[in-house]
Amino acid sequence: MSSDSEKTNTDTKSEEKPVPPSAAKPAAKPAAKPAAKPAAKPAAKPVEIPAFEKGLSDKIVEKFGEKIEVAFVKEDRIRINVGKENVHDVAEFIRDRLNYDHVESVSGVDYPNDKEIEVVYHIGSYSEPSLARQILVLATRAQREENPIPGNDATKLPTLRDIFYSVEFHEREVFEMFGVYFEGHPDNRRLLLPEDWADLPPLRKDFAIKGR
Repeated sequence: MSSDSEKTNTDTKSEEKPVPPSAAKPAAKPAAKPAAKPAAKPAAKPVEIPAFEKGLSDKIVEKFGEKIEVAFVKEDRIRINVGKENVHDVAEFIRDRLNYDHVESVSGVDYPNDKEIEVVYHIGSYSEPSLARQILVLATRAQREENPIPGNDATKLPTLRDIFYSVEFHEREVFEMFGVYFEGHPDNRRLLLPEDWADLPPLRKDFAIKGR
């Protein structure tokens, strides 16, 4: 009996097939490749300042030095920031030495956080062919009153009416819309609003239409 049993056990073991290693364990995953580094950005090219416009701005800097700030110089455009005590002299120099002969527009910008109102003149030339496409932006600032009394408070600037005749109506509009009084202007009346307007200048940021 024992010999038969041993034979049976031996036959059973011989019939068992070995399990291949691939079936016993999952195949190992290949090692992950390190993430590719992002390509380095090309170095920014220096901004080229157009020579003609730079020549104009350099003449203003040469004349007034630290009294003015060149905000930008780019093709067909120059911006000069200047304090109100020097804006008249700078405007006169721009007319007499650089041949800009008229103001195309005047705009106002309200800066309540700075307690200032900026007045921006866009100056061009009809008479000088080389300036036909040029606009010179001249900007200055006045003190901003919290409770304005236009014409009777500190929000004042010198007029450029005696230098550029074309500012006459533009400055009147800035006066009524922002409350900036232009000292020396020959006719500082309101232009669009009624003379009895008693509210805030309507283009100031704290103006609100009643009922809204």
